[in-house]
Amino acid sequence: MRNLVLLIGSLIFYFISAIHHPQHFIIFVISMIVDFEAAVYMESYPKYRKTIFVIAVLFHIISLFIFKYASFFLEEIASISGLGDLALNIVLPIGISFYTFQGISYLADVYRGKIEAEQSLLRYTVYISMFEQLIAGPIVTYPQVKKELHDRRINKQLVHKGLAIFIFGLGLKVLLANPLGKLWSQACAIGFESLSTPLAWLSIFAFSFQIYFDFFGYSLMAIGLGEMLGFHLPKNFDHPYISKTMTEFWRRWHITLGSWFREYVYIPLGGNRKGMIYTIRNLFIVWLLTGIWHGAGYHFMLWGLVLFIILLLEKYVFGSYLNKHAWLGHLYMFFLIPLTWAIFAIDDLQQLGVFFTRLFPFFGQGVWSIFRYDYLKYLQLYYPFFIAGFLFSTKLPYRLLQNIKRPMLIYTLLFVIFAASVYCLYRGLDDPFLYFRF
Repeated sequence: MRNLVLLIGSLIFYFISAIHHPQHFIIFVISMIVDFEAAVYMESYPKYRKTIFVIAVLFHIISLFIFKYASFFLEEIASISGLGDLALNIVLPIGISFYTFQGISYLADVYRGKIEAEQSLLRYTVYISMFEQLIAGPIVTYPQVKKELHDRRINKQLVHKGLAIFIFGLGLKVLLANPLGKLWSQACAIGFESLSTPLAWLSIFAFSFQIYFDFFGYSLMAIGLGEMLGFHLPKNFDHPYISKTMTEFWRRWHITLGSWFREYVYIPLGGNRKGMIYTIRNLFIVWLLTGIWHGAGYHFMLWGLVLFIILLLEKYVFGSYLNKHAWLGHLYMFFLIPLTWAIFAIDDLQQLGVFFTRLFPFFGQGVWSIFRYDYLKYLQLYYPFFIAGFLFSTKLPYRLLQNIKRPMLIYTLLFVIFAASVYCLYRGLDDPFLYFRF
């Protein structure tokens, strides 16, 4: 009955999120049925195993293309050919990038014989639709939750642990990500051409903290809910901002997405087993797809390309040197992380160029804006959040929390975080999660 209750609740949850676009709910249900039937048929008809696998995966890829990229391609065709406005104004179904990747991973695992096809439609649909991670991950593979789908135990300790993780994630989102996100929004509203160099750097550091604590907070909330329900969802972040190289950063950031691309794209392409040329090709494909996965836009492609070049240079030129000299690696990443997030965040390439002239005034723009000391106002307003952001990007506060042995102190701290978060939500700090758009 637990699986049935969880399925009904999760479907209601998704239906409410798609209430204005009921076709999204229908597509979601159809995609689950297609995956389930395709896996069963792959085992029942081994002669047609590959054909069934390809058709089922194409179903997902075509769905993603239509909803995420069709309008972008039509707009580009219109601008090149002069045919006028061809935009379809397609609304992206919430969570499609995440549940699509889970479906493809399940099909690939069954196709390769890594797992047996699930014979219970109930258990499979619970795996895909679990509300806690349905909208924005972590991306969960079927083997990671197979045991819990068949038999799971829920006890008081798991509920307490899950509730604590959930509240802590809520606090990171509401008390850190949302306030710092306001500074980035204010910088965008002012206009990049009007920012001084110090304010431009402050704003992109603010966005860097916002996207981290926003997504890390969501992942913790999903993991906490999973614990309360008896599921042990995989970790999605491992203090990425303390990395010494971009290679290390992407092993620590959005771990489940990186694992997905490594397991289902990079390794099947040959990984690094066929020499340097093929390794470079495979890395290029992975990072181009990573950029495209995040959305339709030239800035996402550029972001993926820039990351590919950085990772390539680290792999073959200076990565080992940075790992040996930690202080230099941390300094390198201190500046590089916000620069890559700027490419990710700014969808207009012309405005991106303007923003970089503000970050680096020797490109032709002055250090100061028309408001010479504009950054002082924002620094005074946001410095407590920057201090907290730097602190919670390290392992120190988490180690301190783990060393607290008095339960009442933990309960009190969690209550304060929860109460403060609810109050901030009530006061309007209720920005949606950034990864909802993907």
